[in-house]
Amino acid sequence: MNNFTLIIIIVFYLAVLFYIAFLGERKRQSKWVNNPYIYTLSLAVFCSAWTYYGSVGIAANSGIDFLPIYLGPVIAAPLWILLLRKIIKISNQHKISSIADFISLRYGNNRFLGALVTIICLFGTLPYISLQLKAVSETFEIMSDETSYVSTSIVDDSTFYVALLLAIFAAFFGTQNTDASEKHKGIIASVAFESILKLVFFLIIGVYITFYLFNGTEDIYNKISITEDFGELTTLSGVEDGFNWFFMIALSFMSVFLLPRQFQVSVLENNREKHLKQAIWLFPLYLFLFNIFVIFIAWAGKITFGSSENAEYYSLLLPLKSGNSFLATLVFLGGFSAVISMVVVSTLALSTMVSNNLIIPYGFLEKFIKNQPDRNSKYIKNIRRISIFTIIISAYFFYISFSKELSLYAIGLISFVIIAQLGPSFFIGLFWNRGSSKAAITGMIIGFCISIYTLVLPFTLQAYTGTDDFIKYGLFHIPALKPYALFGVNFLSPPAHAFFWSMSFNIMSYLVFSLTSRGNYRERNYAEMFVDSSNFTSLQDNALVWKGEAYVSDIKNVLVRFLGEHRAARALKIFFTKYKMPLDTQLADARLINFSEKLLTGSIGSASAKILISSVVKEEQISLVEVLKILEESKENIVSNKVLLEKSYQLSQLSSKLKDANQELISKDKQKDEFLDTVAHEIKTPITGIRAATELLMDEEDEMPKEMRAQFLKNILQDSERLGRLIHNILDFEKLETGRLNLDLQYNDLQKTIQKVLGSLSQIAAKKGVEIRNKNTHSFKTNYDEDRILQVFTNLISNSIKFCAPEIGIIEIDFRLGNERIEISISDNGKGIPSEDFDYIFDKFYQSKHQNTIKPQGSGLGLAITKQIVEKHHGKIWAKKDVKSGATFVFTIPFK
Repeated sequence: MNNFTLIIIIVFYLAVLFYIAFLGERKRQSKWVNNPYIYTLSLAVFCSAWTYYGSVGIAANSGIDFLPIYLGPVIAAPLWILLLRKIIKISNQHKISSIADFISLRYGNNRFLGALVTIICLFGTLPYISLQLKAVSETFEIMSDETSYVSTSIVDDSTFYVALLLAIFAAFFGTQNTDASEKHKGIIASVAFESILKLVFFLIIGVYITFYLFNGTEDIYNKISITEDFGELTTLSGVEDGFNWFFMIALSFMSVFLLPRQFQVSVLENNREKHLKQAIWLFPLYLFLFNIFVIFIAWAGKITFGSSENAEYYSLLLPLKSGNSFLATLVFLGGFSAVISMVVVSTLALSTMVSNNLIIPYGFLEKFIKNQPDRNSKYIKNIRRISIFTIIISAYFFYISFSKELSLYAIGLISFVIIAQLGPSFFIGLFWNRGSSKAAITGMIIGFCISIYTLVLPFTLQAYTGTDDFIKYGLFHIPALKPYALFGVNFLSPPAHAFFWSMSFNIMSYLVFSLTSRGNYRERNYAEMFVDSSNFTSLQDNALVWKGEAYVSDIKNVLVRFLGEHRAARALKIFFTKYKMPLDTQLADARLINFSEKLLTGSIGSASAKILISSVVKEEQISLVEVLKILEESKENIVSNKVLLEKSYQLSQLSSKLKDANQELISKDKQKDEFLDTVAHEIKTPITGIRAATELLMDEEDEMPKEMRAQFLKNILQDSERLGRLIHNILDFEKLETGRLNLDLQYNDLQKTIQKVLGSLSQIAAKKGVEIRNKNTHSFKTNYDEDRILQVFTNLISNSIKFCAPEIGIIEIDFRLGNERIEISISDNGKGIPSEDFDYIFDKFYQSKHQNTIKPQGSGLGLAITKQIVEKHHGKIWAKKDVKSGATFVFTIPFK
């Protein structure tokens, strides 16, 4: 394919990515850029040109040794739900903008530590970016035909211009806001799109090679299995390979957390912590799909070309050899996608670190303090843009100087080993609060120097001197200092060997210095917050120990310089409202200082934020005794507040109960008044009737007809009986209430008792047209007071008759045996029981307000007496709540 055609394809593809990134920024609140799938696809920035091309190369030369680099992330993924969630929570709380900020914050916003982390990341990432440029250059050369122009200098090198286009893309979409902690929705959307393309295109070429150029996996296996080195490609050669695998898995495990691009997408670009639930299984699935055809492409290339030369590009060479330039172009675009996503995200992360941890804190702070907000914002953006271009151009020159001599796999591992030096201070610092900044700095420097000596220096000297004397004889010809066999350990591969020794000394230095040198009070504050992340929100306010003098006006002036008048005033208003402080507060406390540092962190980094705020406050050094005293007081205050909250809650509950009891007493008192009115009315009515009839009989003794006299006498008798029943009920209830009523327990037949009740009430029911049904006609004998149980039946059935509709009312009496209890039920199809009455129907004096629309009837003692009688028999009575129509009362009597 012609050079110009390829360039047109590249430019067109970059234009598509620009458009996708533009849409992502424009619709940043849209669901299509804020979902767990976009988040997971952005994590696939881990699969760079090394994955796309380098894995095939190592599979062709070393067999299954390409797998450990992917097993580490797969092992790490399930831990994200705990470990990564903790990191995300801390980063969001403190507006962290890079991994350098994160580590620096853990150790008290140590400026030098942030700068050191940035330098290590630069050394570790520049070779990695050069790896991407190497892949672009070499694949461009493979895709070009023999008639294409061959570049001889930087000016006509297409790779140089590709690097510039990537720098423009990263600078345009990565530096729109001064606050680097803001989400870059456009870049993440384009990275997700590229992740889909590179996976799909790699799977397409895998299927094409495996099932079109060959007759499936079995065919490839049969052909490769007859080669001489097949055994070496498919097995581990003893314990040495086992150690290599172990260290490579550990190295890749650390890298998926520590690589600047991975920290950027997994932590800083995370919108919601719940997205991790999908990512923990989708990301390993993505890696599995990406590697499913790697071994078959590698074997197919060896079978086809007969050697492992240029094996990294078998996925391009095989379709080109078969004349399929279209598929080769797809593979090229897939690899180009892998390059773009890695380079753009890495340079974005590094530019933020360079500006916030190197340039601003070590040279520009004085200028920022004097400038206006708009000019400061412009300066910060320009620093990051210049940093992006400088990083990519530096990577290009590294590629020109060194990368042509190394494989993609070798360059990738160099980067991994260097970045891994952040591991001890990062991981241990999350769970151990004794770790100090001095220990972190010492461990990183020692580990970094050892990794440079054992991995970078050997190939650098070899490239410049043309000899491998340094590798063979070591420094000053001392055998123990051989870079690939340090202290006699010569059975590990160079990357595993460098990782082992650098990490051993790094961890040992970190632990020793942490135990022998205590961090200052500020370090211990942040250590507590990082370690105790479950209590992070309360700790960030209460665990900060600070002593000194600070004024709100001075702090506001600093904030205005970077945020502007409006944003600074709004932020302070939010702070004062949150902590219920007056808006005209003059003196600042530790909480405001911490809050202000967090506001500035996104724009200028945590170290610079600390320096700026410190410049306007008079902080006093605090001794260890004072720290412990303040922390103890803080702890006591927290405990006291907790106790007060508990007491307040208890008082609130008690107040609520007292209020309910008072309402109940008022209701009872009202019911009692109504009851007394009803009783007075009920007594007065028959007495009035008796008196009137008696007076008539006395006045008209001689003249009154016999029939009328008989009727008046009958009325007097009925009123007397009514009065007697009422007095009897009142006396019964009084006896039951005071426990003076003794039951006359006899061995009775329940069926006969029911028949007696039916006989006494059948006329009343018939008069209203209500039918009473006895569903169970079996005989059953047990001990009970028949008179009292008759009273229970009478009260319940009378109630049912009263509330049943005339002519259509039905009452059913039933009983069944349970565990040493007989359960008797009376149900009807009447009005039913209102839901608000269920809890009160058995209370004395209580009458349902829904009996009729005029006035409740009865004394309100019937069900209360019924309940007392049943309970005297050691039984229970209740009304069923799940009845669709009417009411059902159930009571039990024990039997033996």
